Amino acid sequence: MYRIGALIAGIIIFIGVWIYAIVSWGFLIGIAIGWLPALISAVIGGFIWPLIILILIILAIFIFG
Repeated sequence: MYRIGALIAGIIIFIGVWIYAIVSWGFLIGIAIGWLPALISAVIGGFIWPLIILILIILAIFIFG
């Protein structure tokens, strides 16, 4: 179960950070080297995904509750 969650969180974080790099640094530089910070962020986010989910739940309770 942990591996599946880590994989899903890692993929989502990787894509999100890579898109952010493209928007921030421009298309060519973002595509060329944006995968590196995206990979680092995805690995870290994959390890701590339960904490990320817990923070999102608490944030949703404060916003909608």
